[in-house]
Amino acid sequence: MRYPVTPDGRYFVVRGRLWRCTNPGLNQDERGQLTRELMQARAAVGRAKRAEDEEVVRLARAAVNRAKVALGERGAVWWTDGAPDYNRHLARNTPYRAWFASLPAPE
Repeated sequence: MRYPVTPDGRYFVVRGRLWRCTNPGLNQDERGQLTRELMQARAAVGRAKRAEDEEVVRLARAAVNRAKVALGERGAVWWTDGAPDYNRHLARNTPYRAWFASLPAPE
């Protein structure tokens, strides 16, 4: 992955913001199928937006959300130690701040 991943493997960082990683407990086939579903749903969002069909956009976005929840990227966290979820938080405002500050500056 080209984005830095937190030492615990829970998040990757894009422009300083934490994004939850896919559940590593998913088997390869399940992860592959869900990723395909996610990509198809994202493509459907784009097509519907270009067609200016708000109802289809709504349905496609719901499909994106379902896939992301199934992948563990949204919804209930996939870890079991009770740690809070910092998805979408700025890394500098979380317990990951020291780790984030230690990363080399982006090129």
